[in-house]
Amino acid sequence: MALRRLWMAFGVAALTAAGAAWAPGAAAQSANFHPCNAQPALPICQHGYGRRIAAARWGAPPEQLDPDASARASLVTGDPAKEIEKLKSTAILVKDVDTAEILFARHEDEVRPIASIVKLMTALVVLDAGLPMDEPITIDAGDVNVPSELPSRLAAGTQLSRADLLHLALASSENSAAHALGRTYPGGMAAFVEAMNARAQALGMKDTRFVEPVGLSNENVSSANDLARLVHAASGNPLIHAYTTDARYSIEGRTFHNTNMLVGRPQWDILASKTGTTREAGDCLVMMVRLGGRNLAMVLLDAQGMNGSRFGDAVRLRRVLDNRMMAAK
Repeated sequence: MALRRLWMAFGVAALTAAGAAWAPGAAAQSANFHPCNAQPALPICQHGYGRRIAAARWGAPPEQLDPDASARASLVTGDPAKEIEKLKSTAILVKDVDTAEILFARHEDEVRPIASIVKLMTALVVLDAGLPMDEPITIDAGDVNVPSELPSRLAAGTQLSRADLLHLALASSENSAAHALGRTYPGGMAAFVEAMNARAQALGMKDTRFVEPVGLSNENVSSANDLARLVHAASGNPLIHAYTTDARYSIEGRTFHNTNMLVGRPQWDILASKTGTTREAGDCLVMMVRLGGRNLAMVLLDAQGMNGSRFGDAVRLRRVLDNRMMAAK
């Protein structure tokens, strides 16, 4: 707690599916063509998610990447206070899950929509049920037509194993895959959602409520405190660990990329991760990371600013953590 007070005294997840959906072979339109340039008050232009949707739809270049999120971003700092001042996420928690020590916190009890972070619970429920992972499941129209502005990359009629669908739901956050997993659960979607909430209760997630397995509903809510419990539990499952830390996955002649740009970087030991993005939830990221011999849950919700700010925030927190751990030696 002393470390937490010290830090608070300082003043305090092809990045996205939309970017991947932008056909690289298409010629970019002129800057004035992009509706957000001409009408910045449009609802779709009010958040980074909407701007990336517009980029996919109209061909304008996406927003500039947060420099702290880039692959060459330094993990060294001599000024932790400055790093903390630059954090863009509304709610933040860094917690040692073995000792329960909170290393950093900001609005960690605030209950808010969590977007596709939901898919971690979707995975836990599927795996808890002991369903055959090699069972073929056919994507139907209801799976593809979930109310998302991002089009599904899986066409109706596509048949994949349950394991493949889980892999796609976790690594590339495919909405249709997550929906199909819930639909084919014994007892159907209602039973699946009931199991999600029961699992949350068993984990002590008192601020959490689930209404569907994809993450598109704003009624899927949680807090950073609860999500630390979720990602910790998820990281203990070998399949979730493997799928969420897979940088890319090829199937049916197509390659799907992980939505967490930190996955695969040699300086990051990630045990589990999931991104989430909607207009209401903002850009979110949860990870279990191994750092300095400690197992840390890192939760970043509603990151503001440039494209990649949630990943930039993870780098900033990593710099502060590295600085403190080095100073303690």
